[in-house]
Amino acid sequence: MTPSGSFIFNGSERVIVSQLHRSPGVFFGQYDIPNLPKISYARIIPLKGSWIELSTDINNVMYIYLDIKKRLPITTLLRALGYTRDIDILNIFNLAEEVNINKGNYKKFLGRTLAARIFKTSYQKFEENDILLERNIKLKKYHIDIILYYKIKVISLYKKNEKNLYYSIIHNTLKKDPTNSQKEANIYIYKELKDSFPKNDKKAKLFINKFFFDETHLGEVGRYKLNKTLKLDFPLKDQIINIEDIISIIENLIALCNNKKEVDDIDNLANRRVKTVGEQLYTQYTIGIARVSRIIKERINVKDNETLTPLELINSKTLTSVINSFFGTDELSQFMDQTNPLAEITHKRRISSLGPGGLSRERAGFEIRDVNYSHYGRLCPIETPEGPNIGLISSLCVFAKINSMGFIETPYFKVKKGKVVINEAPIYISSDQEYGKLITQANAILNYKTGVLKNNIIVRVNADFPMVNYKKINYIDVSTNQIASISASLIPFLEHDDANRALMGSNMMRQSVPLLNPKAPIVGTGLEKHLAQYVNALIYAEGDGIVESVDANNIKVKYLNSEKEKLLSFEKRIKTYKLIKFRKT
Repeated sequence: MTPSGSFIFNGSERVIVSQLHRSPGVFFGQYDIPNLPKISYARIIPLKGSWIELSTDINNVMYIYLDIKKRLPITTLLRALGYTRDIDILNIFNLAEEVNINKGNYKKFLGRTLAARIFKTSYQKFEENDILLERNIKLKKYHIDIILYYKIKVISLYKKNEKNLYYSIIHNTLKKDPTNSQKEANIYIYKELKDSFPKNDKKAKLFINKFFFDETHLGEVGRYKLNKTLKLDFPLKDQIINIEDIISIIENLIALCNNKKEVDDIDNLANRRVKTVGEQLYTQYTIGIARVSRIIKERINVKDNETLTPLELINSKTLTSVINSFFGTDELSQFMDQTNPLAEITHKRRISSLGPGGLSRERAGFEIRDVNYSHYGRLCPIETPEGPNIGLISSLCVFAKINSMGFIETPYFKVKKGKVVINEAPIYISSDQEYGKLITQANAILNYKTGVLKNNIIVRVNADFPMVNYKKINYIDVSTNQIASISASLIPFLEHDDANRALMGSNMMRQSVPLLNPKAPIVGTGLEKHLAQYVNALIYAEGDGIVESVDANNIKVKYLNSEKEKLLSFEKRIKTYKLIKFRKT
């Protein structure tokens, strides 16, 4: 790897383009079926493991989808996870209560609705019992007589509140639930997934825990997103899905069904993250080491009695072939564009939705290619290729940066009581932190010394642009060119250009060939100098010294030694810098 962030592979300089993909976490959505109720769903996307989907159907019953075709009522899973009885499931949502019944107090329960089934004997032996009374029965005198005849002392009744209508989906799901106990639920789930009966209940329980929890790894980002979406407070180290997560997802899905929650925008940058070169290489090393591990196991099994040395067991070529394949043939490993300094820095700041595990240009629709309001200050709305890749390949904005979790951040100055806090450094904010905040443009400042804003200002709040009083504003942009990439920011008076012409201009600037006798432009934007500095197109002296000779190929500099260096060495420090001239691209 070179100091400028590129890689030398087989003698050529290459760049690994960062990939934009869907973040791990939970996503809520809805879709329409003509003339039928909307179908609501929650999709858990882990870092490792298979996706888990909770969804309603047209009968207002909630199912969990374990495979493409296999599904089971969500209450069956809750039973398997320890909420054995109907009353236990209903108590999660505070819907029912257990009451003592006898000959003296039964009259006050007449007309109340049964929340759970009543069996002849204790609930521990559900599978052996006959059901006396079904749930959702309105109690009448002859029902009470049956309860008292079988000496049943405790019954479950629905509470008298409006919650039962809100949670009607839970009642409907309980009706569809084929199980009555944890043991039944364990066997039912095992049978659905494995198409065979388990040897015992313990084996079924271990299989369910392994399938739902042990093999589903959220990662740090997935846990952060789950905490944020579900308003939980688990530590980021807790990267396995737990029962609290599932209950919270059920609560949120019920809220979505009752129009108390909005659907998630999958194209918002809060739900999409960037896989940088380090993470991509980590993935390749994981694949390589898994292959090495499999080969070692095979060799040990073949040669049982022989004494094997690590050199005979481990074949490093398996790992190096995976890494070489990634650098040499991967779609995101590209020969570096070196036509001019702008082409080089733009290539390194490129963000692609294509590549392994990403989208394909054939299947990508209009929504994914379109500009989203969360792109403001993060991804440039102007610089993107023309043709089939339009909207799938973007560039980072001038001030944008990628945080440790892979989310793109943009800087803002804080605004307090209508004044910009100029003496403090700007803060970097990701798209989910920006949600609901009132942000105005950089040209809204009336006085740059005091930071006073104009009285009534148009602001951005999510996808809306209302006019508000200056005292309500939370943040302000750091610069007027914050919305554009480096390439677009080099176009003078960009705001006067048509968007299509600006797109062509920013793409064509990367194709310009350096002149033999360059001159400063008559009109510039002030960004040209910084571009040349950051891309290492210029050679900088390392300290004080004397330039001894200059020609078209070399610059020779004799550096002046400091007092410490004079004590350590009497030799003169002379360095020759080779100039890049007529280099092949």
